[in-house]
Order: sequence, then structure tokens, then C-alpha cells
Amino acid sequence: MPDALSASKQDYLETILDFTAESGQVRSIDIARSLGVSRASVNKSLGVLKETGLVEHEHYGDVKLTEKGLKAARAIRARHNAIKLFLSDVLGVSQETAEHDACRMEHTISKETAERLQEYLNKILPAKPDAPES
Repeated sequence: MPDALSASKQDYLETILDFTAESGQVRSIDIARSLGVSRASVNKSLGVLKETGLVEHEHYGDVKLTEKGLKAARAIRARHNAIKLFLSDVLGVSQETAEHDACRMEHTISKETAERLQEYLNKILPAKPDAPES
């Protein structure tokens, strides 16, 4: 599913996932501030995500991931985390650069490469509590 979504829509799902984990609720203004976009852009994107069955959102209400949306958001986040972990722990890239690069790379890496990367990380790195899910 993540491969079928634009990079922008993937960012929306990740942002919604993050806010849900932090505070349990997500408002469109939170998403707008986090992504640095207008509320109008958020509302348009939420409409698309709602049409594809990834979010639930009533006008002026909280945004919630559907089961399908949660699965997609977790897959995107796992891909992001695996890339960041590889860049920082294997290649020795600074945390800041690893985060920045992971945000850009997660949208273009294939599912096959992401799976192989995760398998590689599982072999070479000790298990960490915040390690990405397979």
C-alpha cells in the first residue's frame, strides 16, 4: 500500500500516526503545523485519504486512521526507521542527517529493498526496543 501513495500522502499518514501516539488525538491544524502546509491543503489531502479508506475525518473533527490506514502508516514508519537506523548505526551518519535523509528515501525505496534492509539490520544489530517492526 505505501508504494501506491504519493510521498505527500505517506507523510500525512506518518504525521497522523505520530500525533495519535503522542496525544491520542489529531486535528487538521496539528497536521498543518507539523508539515508546514495550509489548513486548506490538509483538508484536501484528508479528503483523498478518506476516499481511499485510510482515515476517518468529519469536518472540524479529529482525524483517525482506519485499520487500513494504521497498517499503511506503520509500514511507512517501519521503512523510515529501518533506513534511519542503517544510516546512523551502520554508516555512522549523524542522527540529524539520518532523520532528514530517511524522510526522503523512505518514499522511493522499493518494498523488496526495504525488506532486505530490515533482514540485514536484524542480522547485524542487536535487538533494540525502538527497532523497526518487520
